[in-house]
Amino acid sequence: MRFIGDWKIAFATCFFIALSIYVARLEFDNVVLHFLRLAKDFPENHTGGKVSEKSPYEEDFMTMFMSTAEDIDRSYSLHYDFYQESCPSAERIIAKAITETYNARPSIAPSLIRLLFHDCFIEGCDASVLLDADESLTSEKEASPNQSLKGLDVIDAIKSELENVCPGVVSCADIIVLAAREAVLLVNLHASLLVLSMLIISVTLNHVFGTPQAGGPFYPLETGRKDSVAAFKEIAERELPTPQANLSVILARFASRGFNERETVSLFGAHSIGTTHCTFFEDRLYNFAGTGKPDPELNPGFLQELKTKCPFSASASSPSPSPGTGLAPSLPASDCPKNYGMSPTGGNDGVIDLSFNNEGGEENFGTRYFRRLMQKKGLLFSDQQLTSSEETETWVRAYASDPQLFRRDFAMSMMKLSSYHVLTGPLGQVRTTCSKVLPKELI
Repeated sequence: MRFIGDWKIAFATCFFIALSIYVARLEFDNVVLHFLRLAKDFPENHTGGKVSEKSPYEEDFMTMFMSTAEDIDRSYSLHYDFYQESCPSAERIIAKAITETYNARPSIAPSLIRLLFHDCFIEGCDASVLLDADESLTSEKEASPNQSLKGLDVIDAIKSELENVCPGVVSCADIIVLAAREAVLLVNLHASLLVLSMLIISVTLNHVFGTPQAGGPFYPLETGRKDSVAAFKEIAERELPTPQANLSVILARFASRGFNERETVSLFGAHSIGTTHCTFFEDRLYNFAGTGKPDPELNPGFLQELKTKCPFSASASSPSPSPGTGLAPSLPASDCPKNYGMSPTGGNDGVIDLSFNNEGGEENFGTRYFRRLMQKKGLLFSDQQLTSSEETETWVRAYASDPQLFRRDFAMSMMKLSSYHVLTGPLGQVRTTCSKVLPKELI
């Protein structure tokens, strides 16, 4: 019997050694797909060849991922390591720049995630949000939801460095999505090759897309996006969800872009980090929906604490804009002046961390946000709306209790968002300056 036990240990050891060597030899652009397919074909656990019992929240994860994997296989324009020959150091330069910026300015993480959302949600991931106004276009930067965007200086600095190394090669659209990916990963977590190796093994054996640390999950991204030659200010004004948006508006906006309730809720987990201003939610404290009373959905204790941070002001006596009108900034995630942001005009200028009154805990990316929603401590009205329907509340509860489930769903949703409605081939251009369309004579 002891011999059999020793044999099993030896076999397991050899298996992991072989697996490690195999991972090291695989090209990175094939690693994730290969191992997830291997995971799909490896359902037996160590208890005797029976299929492991799945969590009710896990049953469709592999189907969802393999559907995405099939889309990746069919892609003829975007692919992993797109710049392997034309600019092999591109992703390394971007990662280094974001890491250095984050070390000096941690607020850059939520800023870049928000920048990605505001770009991709409006006509796709095409860097249109970066364009300055000129005689032929009106800048998206002028749309009210975009006036507090930050991180543009970081994107410009990265673009300048890449232009020195590989002129006219790396698009601004790719810089945005890759910078946001690095920002997610760096939230309280400095990645390493060891982390990546453990991530791949974790995916294979446990169907877990992400690691259990406090930082955000890693997710692979195809590259090869092109930059837009147009901007869409009016669409940004109309379509970006506001802090006052109700659930039906939120779900409709996301559904029109192919995101279901599960994906929408997971993306809202990005509100674990960042800051906002009292102006964006003070109506909930003093004059909710014009009633002259607080929002009844707010936790009473939380309400009193918020009132000490955000005293009554003249603007608090005005009703909130109608849900989804675009008359308020969209889902603010980092609007603190110390974070190189823009203070709102008038009203209450207090700055509140999105994790204010957090009960603590190790899983501070995502999990704490959903736990707070279950306690009726959502800071923004649009956040708390996620608990207003059975379907979305199911996912709020699931993510609040299962950090690994949230991390892999968030990673999947970020992959999907980062590839939404992209321009490739002749449909776009590679700008040399992210704020300006490339002149026709240079195309």
